[in-house]
Amino acid sequence: HDRHRTVDDTPFGGGPGMVMRPDVVAAAITAAASGMAEGTAMIYFSPRGRRLDQALVRELAAGPGAVMVCGRYEGLDERVIDQAGLMEVSIGDYVLSGGEMAALVLMDAVIRLLPGVMGNAQAHAEDSFEEGLLEHPLYTQPREWNGMAVPDILTSGNHEAIRQWRQAKAEAITRARRPDLWAAWQARQKSK
Repeated sequence: HDRHRTVDDTPFGGGPGMVMRPDVVAAAITAAASGMAEGTAMIYFSPRGRRLDQALVRELAAGPGAVMVCGRYEGLDERVIDQAGLMEVSIGDYVLSGGEMAALVLMDAVIRLLPGVMGNAQAHAEDSFEEGLLEHPLYTQPREWNGMAVPDILTSGNHEAIRQWRQAKAEAITRARRPDLWAAWQARQKSK
């Protein structure tokens, strides 16, 4: 560290913005990772990273923990990404000012899968993406609101008919709104 405690500098080769220094970031990673279990995920949030999806969330929830590096400015010096073995993760095809919001998104998604966090242990089993489909429509009281009624099937007491209705709605919503998920779900169904 220099006497001014500089954490960033201009990029070699020129260009706009500032790059976070590898010595500073490596020291922070070392401090954060000390005492962490073997196999702890080392994550750096970057638009060029692996797209965050429910499969990765489940993988991280099953693991021993994670160290999350939130970049700023133009990003991190590539050498620290390589040296620390950081897994680059993206939360979407857009750019944020820093990785803090991405870290919050990941933490919320992972924490809700941990045992004892949800009031009902099965609550997340029907969430969007758990079975590869978006979630079916949800309804609650009052039974009629602003001239719109809850679908009769949901108040019928016929659990199998309700399950089938929900499945059909989840499929229709996924097909209409997320053709990419629909194609992947269909491929998985064919391979079963």
